[in-house]
Parts: sequence; structure tokens; C-alpha cells
Amino acid sequence: MVQGNVRGKTDTVTLRNCDICLVALGSNLEFGGGGSAYILEYAFEQLKVQGFVIRARSRFFRTPAYPAGAGPDFVNAAAVLQTPFDAPQTLARLHAVEAALGRTRTVRWGARTLDLDLLAMGDLVLPDAQTHCYWREMPLEQQKTATPEVLILPHPRLAERAFVLVPLLDVAADWVHPVTGKTVRQMHDALPEPGRQEVVAL
Repeated sequence: MVQGNVRGKTDTVTLRNCDICLVALGSNLEFGGGGSAYILEYAFEQLKVQGFVIRARSRFFRTPAYPAGAGPDFVNAAAVLQTPFDAPQTLARLHAVEAALGRTRTVRWGARTLDLDLLAMGDLVLPDAQTHCYWREMPLEQQKTATPEVLILPHPRLAERAFVLVPLLDVAADWVHPVTGKTVRQMHDALPEPGRQEVVAL
């Protein structure tokens, strides 16, 4: 079931449809004189301009930068969006919102004005289950330098990140990962407790 501070709810069955996507938002740099919370609010408005319908959005959370020492604390959130676009087009629209808010891609996992991660589109698996498994099980050291040449969905690091799963609990706790069969709640509960406690609601 979808929850959040947007009026209306979306049931689990609808979340299986590929016109519904899960998106993680994050910011830890100012832009245009506004702080990270302001940037996320503005990002939601820009998502509407790009053609998305916001079905639900989470609270805002403060999270230490990942990896540790990479910059100021982040403000994170998650959203359920209805999209009229296919997966590559959806990603391109998200990147357009990032660019409009000053995002530059220079250092991987570095500080940024805005990060919009496409986490999933319903129960779609891209490009296939075998490739998804390869990237999902990739060792951390290899992750730091390897970048896939194709879009991987669901996001291969989804189950490892408290700063993603804690906000997702607000809006899509019962969404089921189409490869692992685990819900957002189950993935969240499997995380180490110290990591979950670092993600604090504002």
C-alpha cells in the first residue's frame, strides 16, 4: 500500500504496472541560494512540469553522506510517480530535472545539488534477470569504478541503502522486488540497525 503526504492512495496491484515508478531523491548542496530541502520541494514541482504525476511522496530525512566523508549530510525522500514514458525516457526526464537544478556528474557518489534515482518501474526487470543479478551481487570495490552501459531495473543497490529504503517505507512498503521477491519492508528490516538509525526524519 502506498502512503504519504499526497492525497490519494495507490494499491499494491497498481504498483506492479510499468507506468508507476519509484524514485529516490537526495541533495546535499545548495543551489540558487536554497538549501537541500528547498531543492527537493522544487524538484517535485519540476517533475510535474516534465509530465509526471506524483502519486505519493515521503517525508524528508537527514542522512550522512555516502560513502562516509563524501560531503555534507543529505536530505533524502522517495516518491511514487505515474509516468507516461518508457524506462529510458523516464530516466532522461529525471536527468533533465537534475540538470535544471545544477547537477553535474564529475565525481561518482560525490556531493550534488540533486540526485534522482530511478529505483523501479512496476515489476519490470531490465535488461534481464541474469544481468540484474550480476550487478546486484557486484563487490563494493568494483562498484566504485564500474558503470553499466545499459539501464538496470530495479536499481541493483536498492536493498543495501537505508537512505533509500527508509523513505520508501512511507510510500511503497509493500512493493515486491520482481527478482528477489522481497518487499520494501523486508529489505528495510534486513538492514543493520545502526544504518537505519542514521536516517532521521526532519
